[in-house]
Amino acid sequence: MQRLISKIRDIPDFPKPGIMFKDITPLVKDPAALRLAVQQLLHPFLGREITAVAGMEARGFIFGSLVAWELGLPFIPLRKPGKLPYDVQSVSYDLEYGSAELEAHIDAFDRNDLVLLIDDLLATGGTAKASCSLVEKLGAQVVACAFVVELDSLKGREKLAGYEVHSLVHF
Repeated sequence: MQRLISKIRDIPDFPKPGIMFKDITPLVKDPAALRLAVQQLLHPFLGREITAVAGMEARGFIFGSLVAWELGLPFIPLRKPGKLPYDVQSVSYDLEYGSAELEAHIDAFDRNDLVLLIDDLLATGGTAKASCSLVEKLGAQVVACAFVVELDSLKGREKLAGYEVHSLVHF
């Protein structure tokens, strides 16, 4: 995982003073590092019963869609408000630096879907927990949550108690 760590840079005071942003842009710019991240995200779930992959806007789209493609499964985007053209279900949640909302089409999941949730970063767990709630509100079941980066000191994993959590690198 040292290769992945070397491709994640710190941006101090973004998006506001006191936040140390973990920028994955160098990782996604490097095809070999991106492939490694995707392979490591999906590896624990090979052979498991999963019927769909969901990713949160925006960086979860990058990793989630690639994992879905590798697994031959549908990808379901969980979007910011006002981005989806059909009837939606939504959830509101708190971020480490504000509040937000996620939406998905009301028919995004089948009632029997077993969902792997993917995002680039687990911080306080607010976005991930809200995403799990949205998936379940739409009648599907979250099998596990997988992240490229986990910020251990923010204890987001605790907010996901009851869900399987897989993270590639820890800071």
